[in-house]
Order: sequence, then structure tokens, then C-alpha cells
Amino acid sequence: MNEHIMVIDDDIHIGNMLEEALSSDGYKVSRAYSGTEALMLLSLQKPDLILLDLMLPGFSGEELLPKIAGIPVIIVSAKIDIDNKVDLLLSGAADYITKPFDIKELKARIKVQLRSRQMTSSAAELVYKELKLNTVTHNVTVKGEDIRLTRTEFAILKLLMLNPAQVITKSIILDRISADTPDCTETSLKQHISNLRRKLRSADGNDYIEAVWGIGFKMA
Repeated sequence: MNEHIMVIDDDIHIGNMLEEALSSDGYKVSRAYSGTEALMLLSLQKPDLILLDLMLPGFSGEELLPKIAGIPVIIVSAKIDIDNKVDLLLSGAADYITKPFDIKELKARIKVQLRSRQMTSSAAELVYKELKLNTVTHNVTVKGEDIRLTRTEFAILKLLMLNPAQVITKSIILDRISADTPDCTETSLKQHISNLRRKLRSADGNDYIEAVWGIGFKMA
């Protein structure tokens, strides 16, 4: 096991405890002590999972979360307000554990996220209900019926299907698909997604993508 976990926490004691516990299980552990330092490190490396505290100097955890894409984030925080948890999960966090926490429970949650990520990245075919997307051949089908998508529509659908439980913000969608579809802009994104939803709906009458008002989009 050599998965890389980044611990973003300014509490030296908790950070040391996490590093020791995770390293003993064979994980590679890196540390960041502020939101600003974390952003700099993330521009240089891509860990397999992030443990993120909310009360950070520089960028707070809430400010940092939307800037992280394609990496599962477990919030580790003393904040226990239920609305705060819901907001963070809607903003893209994969999980939330409250301080003080049991290290066995945290390790179990980490394993769940890493297992899910491994299964997703290793599969050439992504499946969601009756919808199938092949990342190699670029074929998309609903109940076996071929759906013809544009390059941009395919890139958007693939991103959403790779993160089926998460709400993906508009800015993250634009950032993640920019290499494949440089012509997609904030103005045209809404139309691309509207066209994509219509094509998928026409196959079996089901909505596969839903808009989360004011945030972004997710699989329905």
C-alpha cells in the first residue's frame, strides 16, 4: 500500500498523531499547515486523499475545498453544526468526521474513499443506473441505445459520472474539461449541459443530471 494522504491541519499535535498512525499503516503522508501552503503543495503533487481541517490560517478549509478537484476530501473538524456539514458535503467533500475522533473510525472512512476511488479509476466503463459511458471508445448508451454526444458533452458527463455522489461546481467543471474542450465557456456551459440532459432524457424519459441551485451539477 503506498497511497498518498495529505493532512491539512495547523494543529501540530493532531497532525503528528495522524502522520504516525497513517504511516504505520503504510500510507505516504504529507503535511500542510495553512490553506495557502496546501494550495502551493497541491500545484506540485496530487495526493490520493486529503484530510482537511476547517480552521486554518490563510485560506480556511471552506475556502480551500472548492479549489480541490478530483481528490476525495474528508473534513476533520471540531465544528459540529449540521447545516455546516450539509453545506460542505454539497460543496464537494466526500465525508465529514468530527473532532475528537476515533482513529479506527477515521482509518475505516479513509479505506472506503480510497477503495471507491480505485474502483472508479480502474473501470473503463462507467455505469450509472441505465446509463453507460466507455472512457476508451467514448460510446455512451442508455438502455443499450447509442447516444451521440459532442466532445464537450462527453467530457462533462464523464466528469459527473466519475464523481456520482458529489456536486461539481461550474468553475470546477470548466477547469477540469478545459484541456479537452477549450471552447467551453461559463456562458456556453449552461447550454451544453441543457443539451446533454435533453439527449439523455430522450432515451428513456429519466433525468440523469440535476442542477443544484447556486452551486453546480450532479448525477440525479
